[in-house]
Amino acid sequence: MPMQCAVYIMTNRINTVLYTGVTSSLQKRIWQHKEKLVPGFTKKYNVIKLIYYELTESIESAIAREKQIKGWTRAKKTTLIYKMNPEWRDLYDEL
Repeated sequence: MPMQCAVYIMTNRINTVLYTGVTSSLQKRIWQHKEKLVPGFTKKYNVIKLIYYELTESIESAIAREKQIKGWTRAKKTTLIYKMNPEWRDLYDEL
């Protein structure tokens, strides 16, 4: 069975920052961000809310999708988020 990977978008409490990432263990990775165990951008900008994710069948497809989303404007990313999560609620507890 292939490993399921994910592309995800997170934000801070007031939804001013967008962070796009990729992982092979979504629940674990989001927990690491929330606990500030990941040094760098997410820790610096208090990125704690999972607001979007999509599952893929391979790490290669997840990385390709991450690169695609990272190349988008904020407006296009916002449209993607609103389709899945119009209230921008934290989806972590639903994983």
